[in-house]
Amino acid sequence: MTASQTPTTAEELRGAGLRVTAARVALLETVRDGDHLGVEAITSGVRDRIGHISVQAVYDALHALTTAGLLRRIEPAGSPARFEGRVSDNHHHVVCRSCGAVADVDCAVGEAPCLTASNDHGFSVDEAQVIYWGLCPRCSTARSS
Repeated sequence: MTASQTPTTAEELRGAGLRVTAARVALLETVRDGDHLGVEAITSGVRDRIGHISVQAVYDALHALTTAGLLRRIEPAGSPARFEGRVSDNHHHVVCRSCGAVADVDCAVGEAPCLTASNDHGFSVDEAQVIYWGLCPRCSTARSS
């Protein structure tokens, strides 16, 4: 593989020390093709790609891929966990209070952690997670109509 080539999903799994399976490949590609997907949507997407898979197998694969750093899990308050493939930076999210839509928001200031804690209590802070709440354009328009 040359420097200009993007690694395949299988190569990424191997590089993270994970066994390559059809389910893991399908799951990783489903999450990356989606937009902050929940477990039900991921399961459906994986089934569309490879056929039957149990929900427990999806949870197991999500755990392995998240632990390996290939996926990121976000948990907006009052909402089930969602997963995304954007893991190479410290970005934030905006969540619609009405429909639950989620979108990425780049760091407000500089590089990770992009926010400075007023008192870090001696911790070595390397990440900040911010969730902005409001109404998405569709819900905002519907509410004003």
